[in-house]
Parts: sequence; C-alpha cells; structure tokens
Amino acid sequence: MIPGMMCDERIFAPQIEGLSDSIRIIVADISGHSTVQDLAAEVLKKSPPKFHLLGHSMGGIVAMEMYAQEPNRIEKLVLMDTNHKAELEEVKAMRDPQMKAAKEGKLVDVMRDEMKPNYLDASDNRESILHTCMDMAKSMGPEVFINQSKALQTRVDQQSTLRLIAVPVLVICGSNDILCPVERHELMHSIINDSELKIINNAGHMPSLEQPKETTEVLKKWLN
Repeated sequence: MIPGMMCDERIFAPQIEGLSDSIRIIVADISGHSTVQDLAAEVLKKSPPKFHLLGHSMGGIVAMEMYAQEPNRIEKLVLMDTNHKAELEEVKAMRDPQMKAAKEGKLVDVMRDEMKPNYLDASDNRESILHTCMDMAKSMGPEVFINQSKALQTRVDQQSTLRLIAVPVLVICGSNDILCPVERHELMHSIINDSELKIINNAGHMPSLEQPKETTEVLKKWLN
C-alpha cells in the first residue's frame, strides 16, 4: 500500500485491520526523494519479488511508475483516487509558494487553508478525519512536503503505461472527490485493458477513512 501526499499508514488503518488476517500488508514510504521515478525505484527495491500493489492519490502516481519500471513484479493493481496525467501548469505554479511557506515554518497553515478543504465529502466523521490528516502532515514535516511537491510538479503523463498494463486493475474513486474526480477514473478505466471501476458513494478524496467498511469490503472481494 502506498499512501498519498503527507499521509502514512493511518490512511489505510481500517483496511489494514480488515485485511491483515488473510494477506501480509506492507505500507511503503514515499518521503525520501523528489521525483516520482526515484520514489518508485525505492519502493520497488524494498518490495517482495512479486506483490499486489495499491496506491492512493500520490501513491497511485508512484504505483503507475512502478509498473512502468518493473511490470513483471506486480500481480494486481489498485488505483485509488489518483491521477494518471501530468501536473497542470497552474497547479505547478501554486506549489512554489506552498513550498516556500512550508520552508518558513507555515506547513500547518498550508495544510489547513489550501489542502484540507478539498479532501473530504460532508459527513459526521469529517472533523476527526481532518484531524488525522493534520496529524499525519505534522509528523512528516516540511522537508517531506517539499520533496513530494517537487515530485508531483515534475511527474509525467502515464497514459501510455496504462495502455500497457497486463494485470487486473481495480480503479476506486470517492463519488465526490474534488481533487481527482470520477471522470478522471472513468477515463483510466476506459484506457486499461482489464479493469474494474468502483465508485464509493458519500466519499471524497479519502474513501479509505470516509467509508472504511465499504472500501475494505470492495478490496477484500476483489483480492480474493
């Protein structure tokens, strides 16, 4: 499992609890490099010879690059609330002041004001999930934020990779994801030869926490 930007294993906590009885779960670290290519190579270096792979958000971007680098090692692939396209120029430009602010000790402000409002759908557990998101970001710190921001800025379009995928793929998206909308996942589903699309209702960018039971059941059924 590869978490998204400024997230750790807590983003998958319900799935780890629900799936660990039947499969061995490893949560990857994507904090130490500033390009997607280097992050993918590092995760591959630390992974078993063959494995199933799940990537959420930025983790999905890294997962696609992992397949591009070593396709024969990945047996099944889950792409959750992610984006196969290169970064838009306007988004690239937005990251520069965010990185500057993080370097100046204002990471909490960036996360609170510019990122967290786009993460979640309205729900009873929204505030507690946002609190978890902030705790994860604080624990990772500004250096990781800058590394990951640079990696996202310079990522390449992976449409050609998606066309070459020769293993089963599950594409998951929250029905109200603002950052990576359903339409983007429908496009990925249409590009990938052997794929299944699952929309998680009443969820935004983080269905693993917003609708944990349904997300876990979807994964359990698909992995078996």
